[in-house]
Amino acid sequence: MAQSLSPGCTPLKHAYDSCFNTWFEGYLEPAITHSKNLSQGQRNEYAKEKAEEFEQKCGAIWAQYKECVQKAVRDRGLGELLDQARQENPLREPPPTFLRNK
Repeated sequence: MAQSLSPGCTPLKHAYDSCFNTWFEGYLEPAITHSKNLSQGQRNEYAKEKAEEFEQKCGAIWAQYKECVQKAVRDRGLGELLDQARQENPLREPPPTFLRNK
C-alpha cells in the first residue's frame, strides 16, 4: 500500500484502505450482479443502505485519517494552494446528500 502525505498518517491510511476495500467488494459484486433486475428506486435504496453500512464500518477511521491529513496539509503550508485550486476548479455539483459529511 502507498504511504500517506505524513508518515504519522500512514497507519490510519492503511487501516482505512483495508476497511474501504473490504466494504467495496461487498458493495460492488451484488450491485453488478443484480443491477439489471432492480428498479432505479431499488438501486437508490441499495446505495443508501451501503452508504450507511460504510459509515458504520469505516466512518470513524475515515474521520481520523482525514483529520490527520488535513493537519499535515496545514503543517506543510499547502492550504493556500488547495484553496486556490478550489477557486479555479470548483465542484460543479455537490455530492449526493447521503455521501456528504455529517
